[in-house]
Amino acid sequence: MPSATLHRRLLIACSGGLFGAVFLGFVLFEVPGLGIGHFYYIPVALLALAAGTWAGIGGGLLATGLYVLSIFVTPRVPTHEALTSATLIRTVTYCSCGALIGWFANQHRLHVAQLRELADRDFLTGLLNTRAFDEALARRCAAGTPFVLLLGDIDDLKTINDTHGHAEGNRILRHVGEAFTAAVGPHDELARVGGDEFAVLLEGTVEEAQAVSTLLKKRLGRDGFELSFGWSARPEDGPGPLELFRKADDRLYAAKLLGRNRRAVLALTAATSQQ
Repeated sequence: MPSATLHRRLLIACSGGLFGAVFLGFVLFEVPGLGIGHFYYIPVALLALAAGTWAGIGGGLLATGLYVLSIFVTPRVPTHEALTSATLIRTVTYCSCGALIGWFANQHRLHVAQLRELADRDFLTGLLNTRAFDEALARRCAAGTPFVLLLGDIDDLKTINDTHGHAEGNRILRHVGEAFTAAVGPHDELARVGGDEFAVLLEGTVEEAQAVSTLLKKRLGRDGFELSFGWSARPEDGPGPLELFRKADDRLYAAKLLGRNRRAVLALTAATSQQ
C-alpha cells in the first residue's frame, strides 16, 4: 500500500476516534460555559486534510450534529441551548474550517503530483526520464515476471546537431519519441535514457520486440532517420537490471557497428560507380 494512502487512512481513523472522544468527553464533563465542543475542530481538520474540501464540510456538519445530540444527552446542559443562533454560528465555523483546510490539502496534493510528474519526465520529449525508467526496470525485475528490454538509438544525431544545430536535433528527438509512443502498447513503459537513446519495457516476447523495432525502422526510415536497436529478455539474459541493460547495450552497439559498415560499403560502392 502506498505510504500516502496509508497516511490518509490513518488520519481518517484518528478523526473518527476523536469525534467519538470529544462526544464522550462532552457528555461526561460538559457544564455551561466550559466549551468542550470546541475540540470538534481537531477531527474536522484531520478529516479535511485526509479527504479534501467536501469531506471537511461533511465533517463540520457531523460535528454540529454530534454537538446538538450531546446537549440532549447531557443532563447538566439545558436542552434549549441546542438549537440557537450560537449553534448556527458553530455550524458555519465548523464547515468553514473544514472547507478551508480541505481546499489547502487538495491544492497541496495537486502540486505534489505535478512536481512528481515533472521529476519523472524528460523535459524535451515528455517521456519517462532515466531515473524513473531505472525504478520501473527494478520493479519489473523484483516482480519476477518475464519481459523484454528494448533499446533504440538514433544514428548520426551528433552529425545532425553539428550540421543543422541543436534545435533541429531536438525536433528529431521529439519526432522519434512520438513514433515510439505510437508503436508501443498501453502497458509498456517508454523512456528517453540518453541523449539519443530510447528504452522500452515490453510485456511481450522477443519476437514482438523485434516486430516493434522493425516497424519503427520502417516508419522513421521514410522520414530519413536511421535507428539501431538492441534487446534483452528476462530471465534468459539475466535476473537483474544491470545484466539486462548490459546485454541490450552490447546488442545495440553491435547493431550500430553493422549499420556503419553497411553505410560505408554503400558509400564506397557509390563512389566506385561514379569513377
